[in-house]
Amino acid sequence: MENLKVNNRISAELVYRSTDTLIILGILLLASLHSSTYNIQGYLIIGLGASLLFGLIGRFTDIYTSWSGRPFFRDEVIRLIVTWLVTFLFLIFIIFAAKTSEEFSRFVLIGWLFITPVLLISSRYALRILQASLKRIGLNNHSIAIAGITKQGLHFAQMIDSQPHSGFQIAGFYHLEDDGTELELPRHYARLGDASAMKEAARTGEWDQIYLAPSSEQSLLSKRLINELADTITPIRLIPDDFTNTLLHSRYMEIAETPILRIYDAPMSVHHAFIKRIEDLLLGMLILLLVSPLMLGIALAIKLTSRGPILFKQTRHGLRGETFQVLKFRTMTVCENGKHIKQATRNDCRITRVGAFLRKTSLDELPQFFNVLQGHMSIVGPRPHAVAHNEEYRQLIPGYMRRHLMKPGITGWAQVNGWRGETDTLFKMEKRVELDMEYIRSWSLTLDLRIIFVTAFKTLHDKNAY
Repeated sequence: MENLKVNNRISAELVYRSTDTLIILGILLLASLHSSTYNIQGYLIIGLGASLLFGLIGRFTDIYTSWSGRPFFRDEVIRLIVTWLVTFLFLIFIIFAAKTSEEFSRFVLIGWLFITPVLLISSRYALRILQASLKRIGLNNHSIAIAGITKQGLHFAQMIDSQPHSGFQIAGFYHLEDDGTELELPRHYARLGDASAMKEAARTGEWDQIYLAPSSEQSLLSKRLINELADTITPIRLIPDDFTNTLLHSRYMEIAETPILRIYDAPMSVHHAFIKRIEDLLLGMLILLLVSPLMLGIALAIKLTSRGPILFKQTRHGLRGETFQVLKFRTMTVCENGKHIKQATRNDCRITRVGAFLRKTSLDELPQFFNVLQGHMSIVGPRPHAVAHNEEYRQLIPGYMRRHLMKPGITGWAQVNGWRGETDTLFKMEKRVELDMEYIRSWSLTLDLRIIFVTAFKTLHDKNAY
């Protein structure tokens, strides 16, 4: 059964790769036929190189992994665009470095740049619709059972139900132990029996997959079940509790021939930190160069329309909790920087007319690129909060200060996922911290570029900006 599923994944990846190659190579060759610069051999070499490079970069951006359960427009489309842009820019660099740019038409290359991602996205969307249709009529579906009526088990089931195109069908739940740790099972889920019934179903292969979802109090039971299920024919998977999830995201190292788990540690190696610093310096200087006329205009508008300084400085916590002065264009009639700081709210009377526009468009954040060049901030990272707010939330949210294991950013994973603006409830701050930690655990240069790309498009219509 597992071999069949592996073959299905390989076949799906082969279809995606073949389609991508046809589009990338085909568009370039078709465009070159209508060019006055007739260099079919050169275009063929560039097209084949682009196809191979796109596939290689796609390995790192995960465009060939299973799409089941992944949002298309908020996930796969962004990955495709980032992969294509990196591929194209790398090839252009090679062309200029080889001093062969005169052999290729700029019209062809620019057309190739814009048409290719449109067709890549369209083909992926069409393939999604086709595969989803096959799953709806019962082809390539997976029946799954969940063992453990717990918070993480119920959450997993609800997420599966919200994505019917994923091909997973929940058969029901097995309860593990009557020790008071399990929750009440919603009526629309079938109760399949106890742990003994689950083990028998695993042995007979009644379900395609069984997911174990024990609570943290059932760790001994979980260990026993995993050992007892070792000789079954059904794939067994574990939905981790909060403690296990923390361990899973830890890094392994060895000291004095002893395995060590780095649970709360610097998330980035020296090599990755160097790459991120180079990214910050290059992009920071480029962006400041491009927006410097705009910043001069904003400074003049602030000075002419309200009393007070042009820049607002506030003490924030940075890497490892070190304090620094974050820079912003002043948008309010006050400049709070003490033990008690009131967050900006919708229709806040303290916000100036110019400030309202700056906050809505996030232009008030532009001076923070100087913080980036100084090394206090990064372009992408957890947003820095006022020291007063840090002191408040570190008492309320476990692991809150772990956000400071990485430099704070002008934009971040939480912001592009909708958790920007006022945190008037504890839940909002918890979600922001959750996404910040997800970013820290899974940092990559590709993820940074993706966040920057999304931020550029999302800034002008963010409903949480005020």
